Amino acid sequence: MDKIEYLIVNDGSLDDTVEVAKRWGVNHIVNFKKNKGLAKGFTAGLDEYLRQGADIIVNTDADNQYCGRDIEKLVLPILEGKADIVVGERPIKNTEHFSPLKKKLQYFGSYIVRITSDTEIPDAPSGFRAYSREAAMRLNVINNYTYTLETIIQPGRSKMVMTSVPIGTNPELRPSRLFKSMFGYIKKSIPTILRAFLMYSPLRFFCTIGVVLTSIGMLIGFRFIIFYLKGHGNGNIQSLILSSMLIGIGVQSFIIGLQADIIAANRKILEDIQYRIRKMDYEQFEKENK
Repeated sequence: MDKIEYLIVNDGSLDDTVEVAKRWGVNHIVNFKKNKGLAKGFTAGLDEYLRQGADIIVNTDADNQYCGRDIEKLVLPILEGKADIVVGERPIKNTEHFSPLKKKLQYFGSYIVRITSDTEIPDAPSGFRAYSREAAMRLNVINNYTYTLETIIQPGRSKMVMTSVPIGTNPELRPSRLFKSMFGYIKKSIPTILRAFLMYSPLRFFCTIGVVLTSIGMLIGFRFIIFYLKGHGNGNIQSLILSSMLIGIGVQSFIIGLQADIIAANRKILEDIQYRIRKMDYEQFEKENK
């Protein structure tokens, strides 16, 4: 590496974060006057990294959870050309300040993200990661809550090469400020995963619903036909109505899936255009500031 530079994002903190960072020689500071949340802070920091010409970007949280000495492990697969994104895998099982419930939810949540993203990342919520410049320019974060899930699902579905490396963690200094309870975390994470799945696999999602509803509707319809042939059709009209409704909704689900798939295809084209515009913008910015 030619040069290592540091950047912090001050997300509306009212203490002396900025002044302390300057005294410690931090190269770049993104300062929000008002708290905007983790996702906004991440995207703003990412943008500033890229404008400053970073080739590899490593991000970490402000709670001292992750061991800084493991940065070398994160960047090595990128330097060797083996990965575009590297996620630090925490020793969740051996992390003492994680409750048994939190550990189980971490494992289950990461499992759902692996299915949704078509990746093998074991610790999806980990905030200790490294990105190549090319990968960073292709990232999009829509959620206002957190970036960790989307920045695995989107790259995974876009066929970027992702891997993970084991990292160490430090003892807890303070409780997480991202969410007040595990229920709050689950409540905010489920819509994020669901929306990402709908964005990148809409045809599969809606066709699955369509197949299930149509199949149930057809079974109920066959039941009505059997009763009708036996002369008991008049007493089972409600089955015919329910069958028609389920089959109708199932067919509509197929149609919605096709429309959503067309929109998803257009989104991929727009993402490619966005990448090219970003690349030109950062190159122009770099030339103007040399």
